[in-house]
Amino acid sequence: MRYLFIFSALLISFQACTQGSMSKQQAKTESTEQSFPLQKSDEEWKAELTPEQYNVLRKKGTEARFTEIYNDPKDGIYRCSACNTPLFDAKTKYNSGSGWPAFYDIVSPENVVLAEDKSLGMVRNEVLCGKCGGHLGHVFEDGPKPTGLRYCINSVCLDFDKSQSSDK
Repeated sequence: MRYLFIFSALLISFQACTQGSMSKQQAKTESTEQSFPLQKSDEEWKAELTPEQYNVLRKKGTEARFTEIYNDPKDGIYRCSACNTPLFDAKTKYNSGSGWPAFYDIVSPENVVLAEDKSLGMVRNEVLCGKCGGHLGHVFEDGPKPTGLRYCINSVCLDFDKSQSSDK
């Protein structure tokens, strides 16, 4: 019985960030085998990233829920922690209740790429950095207006730059 409870809790936790399907896409949609502008060897990525960043960004891992490192700043830009590419404006961040940072819009379609993800027995839309190809998270159609999108992003993939804003 205890194992059934643990399995059920894990399944519910996982589903919080795996709901919905995409019909409208604001980011560029590309093949996961595409070549990204910034290319580095596996050894270079390992040397530059923390073990957790490497696992999420390069190996498509997921950080634990509710481990977000940012306290909802309202002004600034969230950048890719691997290559410094601007990804999300803090003004588009909201609390989705999923346990991961959520945004309803991106800074620029060139900076974020979507790819079909068929892992774990389901089809989702993976969010990748448009410059380095780093795995950021997934996007779902259950977000707030005006886009209706929820970019569910691992916080370990983000660096916050409070000196900039995209004026969204």
